Amino acid sequence: MSQVYQVKLDAFEGPLDLLLHLIDQLEINIYDIPVADITTQYLDYIHTMQHLELNIASEYLVMAATLLSIKSQTLLPKQDITEDIDMYEEDPREALIQRLIEYQKFKNAANNLEEREQEASQIFTRSPAVFEESEEKPHIVQGDMSIYDMIGALNNLFQRKKWDMPLDTKITQTEIPLEQRMEELLHVVSQSHHGIAFEELFPYQSKSQIVVTFIALLELMKSNDVYCKQSRHFSALYVYHQR
Repeated sequence: MSQVYQVKLDAFEGPLDLLLHLIDQLEINIYDIPVADITTQYLDYIHTMQHLELNIASEYLVMAATLLSIKSQTLLPKQDITEDIDMYEEDPREALIQRLIEYQKFKNAANNLEEREQEASQIFTRSPAVFEESEEKPHIVQGDMSIYDMIGALNNLFQRKKWDMPLDTKITQTEIPLEQRMEELLHVVSQSHHGIAFEELFPYQSKSQIVVTFIALLELMKSNDVYCKQSRHFSALYVYHQR
């Protein structure tokens, strides 16, 4: 029986967070969301997450159904309201837009509180101490990179290499444990002083190999052994070794 890697990551903050990520990535006006485009992008992410057997909360699927419902309403022919000019036809996107705006407010407030907490932690001093070489790795500031950027990059990889076709799920001798794949990835990334392209870390078309490689990369990022950078939205993603 093949090994299934189920991962629950703190980076998955919910469907509204994913929608805000897509709105920012596509540079969309939050007050005028193109439902057809955002629904397609959202479903692409969900399909990729399901393909990787990541632990997706049911709320993501509920949001997918909501987007499809809104999309179907926007495709319906407009009613003729010339007989009653006072009749107001509600925008089917309105409720979702209000939820996104409220979520964004709370998220910004939480980020501000976190920044204040970090600033406050620098106010107090302690007695001088002699520090020897520490084994603890410094915290990596990864900018705007998130789990959704990683999933987006993998989805693009599937499309370019046409890996969206049914992948091999049979048990083969090429399957390897997660820890071993982490060691292999760390070795490959450490050999590249200028970073290595994300897609070069996925030489196999076996589903099990793709899943274990992706999870191994996330684990290495979590432990600050590697980090990812992207120059701008939709540009190539590179993985670097934390030296």
